[in-house]
Amino acid sequence: MSHPAQIKIPATYIRGGTSKGVFFRLQDLPPATQVPGEARDKLFMRVIGSPDPYSAHIDGMGGATSSTSKCVILSKASVPDHDVDYLYGQVSIDKPFVDWSGNCGNLSTAAGSFAIHAGLVDPSRIPDNGVAVVRIWQANIKKTIIAHVPVTNGQVQETGDFELDGVTFPAAEIVLEFMDPSDDGDEGGSMFPTGNLVDDLEVPGVGTLKATMITAGIPTVFVNAKDIGYTGTELREQINTDPEALKRFEAIRVAGALRMGLIKTPEEATTRQHTPKIAFVAPPTTYVASSGKAIQAADVDLLVRALSMGKLHHAMMGTAAVAIGTAAAIPGTLVNQAAGGGEREAVRFGHPSGTLRVGAQAKLVDGQWTVTKAIMSRSARILMEGSVRVPGDTF
Repeated sequence: MSHPAQIKIPATYIRGGTSKGVFFRLQDLPPATQVPGEARDKLFMRVIGSPDPYSAHIDGMGGATSSTSKCVILSKASVPDHDVDYLYGQVSIDKPFVDWSGNCGNLSTAAGSFAIHAGLVDPSRIPDNGVAVVRIWQANIKKTIIAHVPVTNGQVQETGDFELDGVTFPAAEIVLEFMDPSDDGDEGGSMFPTGNLVDDLEVPGVGTLKATMITAGIPTVFVNAKDIGYTGTELREQINTDPEALKRFEAIRVAGALRMGLIKTPEEATTRQHTPKIAFVAPPTTYVASSGKAIQAADVDLLVRALSMGKLHHAMMGTAAVAIGTAAAIPGTLVNQAAGGGEREAVRFGHPSGTLRVGAQAKLVDGQWTVTKAIMSRSARILMEGSVRVPGDTF
């Protein structure tokens, strides 16, 4: 019996922020996968190694976590005044689907640097030495991201001394600006879909919880840690090894998705795992991060833990950080209350791997809160480049 040979597809494996993903130029993909649809989804699942009942991704490029089960397509910009289009696919680990409903803030960093590496940015816009400003069109949510990428001798500067908690080694700093992040593109509507800064969210099997539901960076449901029996100092293993806890968090996420109008029935949540995110917040307290580093209460404004694709994230998703910074800037939200209340343009929060600072500029216009941009620093580094291989009958 004969079997189809493998095919080679040019690809680059990149760490961006606290995530990793397989990056493709649209023009390098097989023709059937250059357009959205089943063929593209099948390709990305096979590249990552999903669906995998063992949740190990032994036969693929994924790392069996939400942070490492990602694929990205970059192409020349389709809208004026941008350099590139950036399309992101979150590949489910154990189920056969790819979620296209949101962005990855961490890989947005890598999108800026890869755009230069891949020759997708006009050379006249790249200095010999200095900072290249890459204008990214985030195609999933139809938003602009501006990446400030350091350049040395005409090439992306990847090494440096910028340290990012959740990443082992230092690298060059890349500053990201998420422009007008206060609605979710296709979803549209208010930054607070319910019209309230805080709601009473009825969660079947859990009870009624105070919740801030916001669409900024990515749709996110915030609840108080104490209301669900936590302190906000929890590390990944404490949550992810507790099946009952994960079921409760999913129930909260589904209830929030329904209340925010992101889904019409609870069943739809199974095919929309990437959004909304669920996060819990608490006032500052001293704790020990996963690296063993002591995080002092005096060094943070609040504590935040967030789940991605059904598991507690080892650090913090970049888009969720935008939501945190935005909510912290608006007096009255649960995030703002956990940070001590009042007006602020930046917040430093503690997460399982350490701390992160994010800034946001919020203002009240005609009774509606808006955010002009959110800013944070990340880093990115190419880990491998060449080709990925998949069986010829994959798609």
